[in-house]
Amino acid sequence: MAGEIPDLEAQVRTGTGKGAARQARRDGMVPGIIFGGDVEPLPINIPFNKLLTMLRAGRFKATLFNMKVEGHDDVRVICREVQRHVVKDLPTHVDFMRLKRTTKINLFINVDVEGEEVSPGIKKGGVMTLVRPEVELVVTAADIPESITVDISELEIGDSATIANVKLPAGSKPVIARDFVIAQISAPSALKSADDEDEDETAADEVPTTDEGGDADE
Repeated sequence: MAGEIPDLEAQVRTGTGKGAARQARRDGMVPGIIFGGDVEPLPINIPFNKLLTMLRAGRFKATLFNMKVEGHDDVRVICREVQRHVVKDLPTHVDFMRLKRTTKINLFINVDVEGEEVSPGIKKGGVMTLVRPEVELVVTAADIPESITVDISELEIGDSATIANVKLPAGSKPVIARDFVIAQISAPSALKSADDEDEDETAADEVPTTDEGGDADE
């Protein structure tokens, strides 16, 4: 199951329409709405600075929030749209969708690595690279994994672990349909440099020489 879902606090917005929205912005708030879930839409206001900070942190539209509005039960929501000022690119309105426990959503899930201490490739001096520190999965709102685990315990230098090697939680699947690399073990930089030098020497040996006053292979 997922770890703690971040809280997002909002206020009920009194009044609707352009006038109420403009007043909210003058008060340092961003107007928004919570819809879906077989419940009437709820107009809200969110503090501008708080929302801007979360937007700049990234993944805002792929993060599940616990929406807290005074006078209403907490509800899980996900952002569906952020409207921005055409010139300043600042948020002017935000839409959230209520989620049922069975709702399918796309979320970025962190990747954990196990088996580094026994990996033969690493024991030989190889370097592990986590190509995808997180993977976008389709998950149900009630069963969101905190992370997925990739096992590199049997990887040699040059080997890779792909999403096909990862045991995904029940009901989850990758957004990307094709197989893709999660982690890989590469040769150490010193070995790469030695290989490059060998290739350069070989290439130099293969360059045709020319005789004075004549062309090569004349």
